[in-house]
Amino acid sequence: MLKEKIKELAKLYSEEFIEIRRHLHKHPELSYKEFETSKFVQGKLTEWGIDFEVMATTGVIGILKGKNHDKKVIALRADMDALPIAEQNQIEYKSLNEGVMHACGHDVHTSCLLGAAKILNELKNDWEGTIKLIFQPGEEKNPGGASLLIKEGVLENPKPKSIFGLHVHPGLEVGKLSFRGGMVMASADEIYISVKGKGGHAAAPHLTTDTILAASQLVVNLQQLLSRMNNPFNPSVLSITSFQGGNTTNVIPSEVKLMGTFRAMNEEWRFKAHNLIKNICIETGKISGADIDVKIDVGYPFVLNNIELTETAKRKAEEFVGTGNVEQTEMRMGAEDFAFYSHIIPACFFRLGVGNIKENITSGVHTPTFNIDEDAIENGVGIMAWLGVSM
Repeated sequence: MLKEKIKELAKLYSEEFIEIRRHLHKHPELSYKEFETSKFVQGKLTEWGIDFEVMATTGVIGILKGKNHDKKVIALRADMDALPIAEQNQIEYKSLNEGVMHACGHDVHTSCLLGAAKILNELKNDWEGTIKLIFQPGEEKNPGGASLLIKEGVLENPKPKSIFGLHVHPGLEVGKLSFRGGMVMASADEIYISVKGKGGHAAAPHLTTDTILAASQLVVNLQQLLSRMNNPFNPSVLSITSFQGGNTTNVIPSEVKLMGTFRAMNEEWRFKAHNLIKNICIETGKISGADIDVKIDVGYPFVLNNIELTETAKRKAEEFVGTGNVEQTEMRMGAEDFAFYSHIIPACFFRLGVGNIKENITSGVHTPTFNIDEDAIENGVGIMAWLGVSM
């Protein structure tokens, strides 16, 4: 059976795939600067005789053809970029690039897709259709590498009928997978606000425009957006995460800068909220006498897993790892640029368990101590290959 062959090869090559992951972990690169990572991926595909093309500067798009290759096209996606985080793990494959770390598991994602590519290439006489391998840059930073690849035609010629992507989940034990249909992750927009006015002596606030007070009122006023203007059954988050103004005790500054993020699970509400944020800034400015400028950097939409596709993928996963090892993914207000694909073609974004409580491998993503139980690589390689040919 094809499933058993995939399992056997995933196990046979597991050490090779772990070494690939360790190499990538040692050499992380920031978003849109994945030059060496891209060369490494291209080198592996060349070594294995897999055709590819380069898109969006560092993106690598491979093509695998099985029997009757025109019958269907399935896309498998992995992201390649790292984060500006200084790694604190004391491991032999610790990041060699100071201040840069694969703290979100993209080294794992890339390794799993490379592993799946090698296996499916060896088994290409055992499955039908075409597999499009998407090694994507820039997931961590607007405008999102997915959007760039889509503009360059990654979902055309040939056009996939569906797309799959996995993401590490340190809260899920190694050996397990999790799926969820419908809304999975939120949209993410960046908010930049400048509050300006006449600065002056703190002892004479009546002669100034108190930008600190105006900015403070604005932070409070913006919370009305969710508490009173949004349906409480509509998941949404607004967080002001930076408040910068002034540098001494006796001067009211002429400018205060705020930054934050807005998350939503509904596109209509998302853009309505943008206008409400701008209106709140205008009205707060009028009351305080300050000039308030707001810029909203529109980011990723919410991730929409096709319900029928995800249910089928979940059943296939149960066949592969056993029913007891497949769980329901929780809804998250985090964001993922996989969302761009999911609003164009049927998509399934699922979770790969990489945690191990007994071994104290529990640190969350985007932390300097994030790591995985590397037994997860074999599982990730196998499930990506299996979904590629069984759907």
